[in-house]
Amino acid sequence: MTMHLSNRFITPFVLLAITAAASLAQDAQQNAADAQRLITALELHAGSVVGEVGAGDGALTVAVAKTVGESGRVYSNEINTQKLAGIAKAAAAAGLTNVTTVAGGDTRTNFDDRCCDAIFMRDVYHHFTDPAAMNASILASLKPGGRLAVIDFGPPPGGESAAPAGRSADGHHGITLPTLERELKAAGFDILSAAEYGFRGILIVGRRPGGSPPCQ
Repeated sequence: MTMHLSNRFITPFVLLAITAAASLAQDAQQNAADAQRLITALELHAGSVVGEVGAGDGALTVAVAKTVGESGRVYSNEINTQKLAGIAKAAAAAGLTNVTTVAGGDTRTNFDDRCCDAIFMRDVYHHFTDPAAMNASILASLKPGGRLAVIDFGPPPGGESAAPAGRSADGHHGITLPTLERELKAAGFDILSAAEYGFRGILIVGRRPGGSPPCQ
């Protein structure tokens, strides 16, 4: 009887541990896949100077920083100050000295003008309440010929919000590829590619006009 009761109490914790481990593995797998998508789309290499907008826990910042190496630089932007501190810790834990954290803004990257060869974000764009202002800031932060890559996801079928402020609301969560493409074009970006993948995933790559592509 004692053993039977013990198993009843232990089993939920074992299941919880297994579930947590599986979730971590899935997250790591997703991060690796998204990092490779971005590295390929932006043609990143040693020496590239890159910005991430809304870096979250910094997983993609760390992956990209490893790619651009000590001769490159990653500016990692986040509004949440606790997450910003976490990004710095994640970079230090990975032995990286080429990551600079930057306090983000609602409508500005707060990167220097023309500082980046490339800028990227993941699952962030649909949170912009003033995408026109943010896109103008992103464009200004890129060198002429610099690239922007946006990974995001589409809303439920027919559920896209007409107003940017509603794109993160229940039932409307996400942004469609045509809307994203239209807004980037309005900001002055040339669209290099736009694709859907997986379950509601989208990836669009734009370029600031002028100059030659910096990553070739």
